[in-house]
Parts: sequence; structure tokens; C-alpha cells
Amino acid sequence: MYHPRLKGTHYNMGAKLGSMLKKYDVKLPIKLDSFQLQLGKESAKILKLHFPEAAEEIHGLTDLAGYDYEVFSAWMMCMGCCLSPSEKDLPEVRGCTAFAFTHNGNICCGRDNDLPPFLKKGSNSIYYKPQDKLSFILNTSSFINGEEGINEKGLAVGMTFVIPKKEEIKPGLNSVFLVRYILENCKTVEEGIAALKSLPIASSCNIILADNSSNMVVVECNPCEINIRQPEKSVTGENFIVTVNNFTSNEMTRHDGGEINSFQSQTRYKTAYNALKNIPYTDSVEHTKAILSGKHGFMCQYSKGLNFDTIWASVFDITGRRIYLAEGNPARTKFKEDLRFKEFAK
Repeated sequence: MYHPRLKGTHYNMGAKLGSMLKKYDVKLPIKLDSFQLQLGKESAKILKLHFPEAAEEIHGLTDLAGYDYEVFSAWMMCMGCCLSPSEKDLPEVRGCTAFAFTHNGNICCGRDNDLPPFLKKGSNSIYYKPQDKLSFILNTSSFINGEEGINEKGLAVGMTFVIPKKEEIKPGLNSVFLVRYILENCKTVEEGIAALKSLPIASSCNIILADNSSNMVVVECNPCEINIRQPEKSVTGENFIVTVNNFTSNEMTRHDGGEINSFQSQTRYKTAYNALKNIPYTDSVEHTKAILSGKHGFMCQYSKGLNFDTIWASVFDITGRRIYLAEGNPARTKFKEDLRFKEFAK
């Protein structure tokens, strides 16, 4: 993963990314069919209305990199919410498991990011310090938008992809821009929930939120409705919550557009659920690493033939203000502490 640092105005931050892409002559796999192009263009207009700073950042990137803004922004807005033209009627291939839990007054959050392996090389863990906004660390297989992160106030946010029904995909913000918006603008779980209720949502996804007050929820999102799922209790009385690649609540399952156990989604859910509910531990960080690494059951042990893997894993020790990142499959890659989080306190 690359570890860029971006600060200043949103246009200048985007320009810095764009100059890096131009310097290394990065060729992006932009392929949009007519449905995606129309949806992406309409969604880019909504992004500019509700999150103009992100639109400015895209402008900075495209101006410096020499990309067409309209096509590039449409591509960005289709990530994680559209059907892939190269796979006809199949959805984009995305996995991911995320969870949060309390232990002895501390709160911890973990997430595996599961994607086709070719995306690993270009992944980024970006330290953002935008002008007049909250500072945050954003982990992403793309840029500007992202799959997970934590901000200076100790609010951790992550998404998990849910296969949508095509008729329920609408112009709006996709899951990876929802993550970015909340990190930059919200201080608490309650503020994150309020943001999700106010923003137009493009497609099905789960957004996990956890803050330093030990609040945690999974917001099951869809253009038609959202549902807030509350944590459960472990055998020791601690709170925990898990999300994977489907809707868990009875209220939202009718919006699932794919197989319930796609890429072992339900298997991964049961592994994390059981580990947090029933398995004793003494160190919350080490327990998080063990779950993400598959030491308590199937989590990241995909077969090579799938062309699908956990390309990174993150641990957010919110109370202890520590981040640990495995830049590869955590079953084979060691977690290392990301010391940038400590800079927020300075």
C-alpha cells in the first residue's frame, strides 16, 4: 500500500494525487456501459450538491492527471454499486467483514478488505488533513473515496458491499463516498447516522460506525430505506456487532440481490459472531487480529482458484488510539502499528 499525506484545500489535495498518477503514467481500468455512465453522471451531480469538497478534489485530480472529469467522476460514483459490463449480469466482486466490540471499557473495531488481488498493488492508506475539516486516515483500493478509516475524534467507519437489485440502484452517493463523507464531517456515531439519513444513497451496503464513547451500530443502507442495527451482548455482557456482505435484519433481507453466502459471507459472519460472543480473551487488539486472521474459523482463507483474497486488514483500537494494519492477507502478513493516528493528538 502507498501512504500519501494530503493537506490543504480539496482541489490541491486532488491535484497532488493527480500529479502522482501522471508521474507514474497510471492507466486506470475505466469501463462503463450506458447504464453505468448515466447513473455515474447523475450521481456526480448529487455528489457536487451534497459533498462539493469531494467533487473539487476529483477536479484537482483530473486536471493534473489529464483525465476527462465527467467520465472519471462517473466511474468513481459507480464503484461498489453497479453491475460490471465485463461480467454481464454479475455484480462487482467484493467481500469484506467488519465488526466492533467493547472489552473492559475499551472499544475496538476490525475489518478485512476482500477484493480481486490485482487491486492490492494500487491500494492506499491516506492521511488526510483537509482545510477546515476533520483529519482522518482513509484506507482505499481507489482514491478520494474509501472502504474504511478513523478520524481525529475517534470515529471509525467502514463499509461492506451488498449485492443490489438492479431496479433499486438510484443516483446518489455510493458506499465508499458515504465512508469518506462521515469521516470528514462527523464526530460521533449519532452524527454519522444523521448524515446517512440525510444523504441520497445509490445502492445497497452496510456502514459500520463506532466511536470513543463505545457506541456502535451497523446502518443497513438502501436507496429505498435504511435500518439501524444495534449491538448484541456476549456471554460476559460486552457489546459487539458484526457485518458482512448481506443484510442481517429481517427488515432489510428483501433488498438482497444475490446469494446469501456469496464469497462465504454467512460463514464469515458466523466466525466473527461466535468469536465475539462466546470465545474468551484478555487482549481486545490481539483478539481482533486473531478473528481477522482466521484463527477462530473461516475468514480470509480463500482458495487461489477464486482470484479473490483479503488484500489488507485493519484494527482500530479506538480507546487506545492505535491502528494496526496488515498490508496483505492477515493469515500470511503481520500487523504493524500505524503511528500516524497518534499525530491527531498533537
